[in-house]
Amino acid sequence: MELHKISTQKTKEEVVAGKMTGLIGLDESVTWRAKHLGFYQELTSKITEYKYPEYFVDEMQKGAFKSFRHEHYFIEEFENKVKMVDVFEYISPFGFLGRLIDKIFLKKYMITLLVERNKVIKEFAETDAWRVVL
Repeated sequence: MELHKISTQKTKEEVVAGKMTGLIGLDESVTWRAKHLGFYQELTSKITEYKYPEYFVDEMQKGAFKSFRHEHYFIEEFENKVKMVDVFEYISPFGFLGRLIDKIFLKKYMITLLVERNKVIKEFAETDAWRVVL
């Protein structure tokens, strides 16, 4: 939870309900409050699949999207190197209007958000910084 908060400082994410600290596990939920696109929003996500240390999946239970599913895979490659792969699928609300907004800016916004967040996670994973959050 602490690393997620650090990796999303730009959106001022904070936990407002559910799992507050430490590692989150299967069937646990967390509600985040964050500022996206100029508006504060809350999103509740639940860990629906979990196989340590290979992968976990979180899915929106309540929030601004019609739905989203975020898969996180950790693939051991060689010489103790691990590749993290994100699969993020979402459906915007509001039907045609939502699909239009997605094409105009939301898809790019979401990709940028995940890439920037993953850069922070990578830095923590590849240095001793991870010790601060575990």
